[in-house]
Amino acid sequence: MKIKAALLNEPNTPFEIATLDLEPPKAGEVLVKIKAVGVCHSDWHLATGDTQHPMPAVVGHEGAGIVESVGEGVTDVQPGDPVSLNWAPYCGDCFYCKLDRPNLCDTYVESIWAGTMMDGTPRLSKDGKPIYHYCALACFAEYVVVSEKSCIKLDERVPFPVAALIGCAVTTGVGSVLNTAQVKAGSSVAVFGVGGVGLSTIMGAKLAETNRIIAIDRVESKIEMAKQFGATDGIVSDSTMIEQIQSLTDGRGVDYAFDTTGVTQVQEQCLDTVRPGGVVVFSGLSPMGSNTNLPGAVLTRQEKTVMGSYYGTSNTARDFPLYANWYLEGKLPLGQLISKTYSLNQINEAYEDMLSGKLARGVVVFP
Repeated sequence: MKIKAALLNEPNTPFEIATLDLEPPKAGEVLVKIKAVGVCHSDWHLATGDTQHPMPAVVGHEGAGIVESVGEGVTDVQPGDPVSLNWAPYCGDCFYCKLDRPNLCDTYVESIWAGTMMDGTPRLSKDGKPIYHYCALACFAEYVVVSEKSCIKLDERVPFPVAALIGCAVTTGVGSVLNTAQVKAGSSVAVFGVGGVGLSTIMGAKLAETNRIIAIDRVESKIEMAKQFGATDGIVSDSTMIEQIQSLTDGRGVDYAFDTTGVTQVQEQCLDTVRPGGVVVFSGLSPMGSNTNLPGAVLTRQEKTVMGSYYGTSNTARDFPLYANWYLEGKLPLGQLISKTYSLNQINEAYEDMLSGKLARGVVVFP
């Protein structure tokens, strides 16, 4: 079938709206009509070359839509089901899946980074030449073919833009608090970076019943936005930031610090903001090949812990419906995350707005 998609031909070039060929789903695969896709910084890493991936490619890994058709052997979903798309499909049988760590499943890793389906070939092409799928999804398109394990059925009352954000930002942020760090009630938390993941982290900290949530960002307007989601304090990042955080925590520092930016300098600052015995969590993706300098003497003498959080240490089959239910119950105000919507033709504008710091989350919506 012919579809329209936002094509990234090579790094440091604009997205091109192109007509592509999409093959039907094979065994274990699903055809999904896309309804909404979040504008996430992780996709931008491909545009800058910070993340290396086969090109040309269709990016977009924070999507939701309706199942159009299914391939042979698919039992998890059926045509007509509303789904949020999981960019980390899992097998259920490998070492990590048996440890209940499906976010670390290694069965699909090779094909995901090759930009193909499990058989080693993409379903997308243009003029007979292959077009690669980013994160096993390639959501900036009218239709996608994905693994059955990428489709998580949600309550039909959840709006598609909200379902899309559950597919990445919400699960990463809320999960980093509840699953990765398992933050204790009454704790103090600092969140560095107040985009979609940062705001979701703040919502997770509020769910964890923390006493103090400090939002830190370079853009002052985003600090005010963070307070609407549960932040008790806000700090515009500058040379006095660490001292300000300590003054809010009796001179000790916070119990937990979350970096959602992936910026190595910010990650290093996080270590200085947690108290002895505190925990630092990195949930933002850093550029490939970058290095973060964390002094071993401080880690040892002050018993500080540094944790990575990949996709919020999620079990998506469990967590996507859980977060959707919390949204429906009013516990997670996910609709407030959506600052602006765009058509697919406006994707370059959407990323300009994201980079300017204007948005909590932009969403590309389809008719």
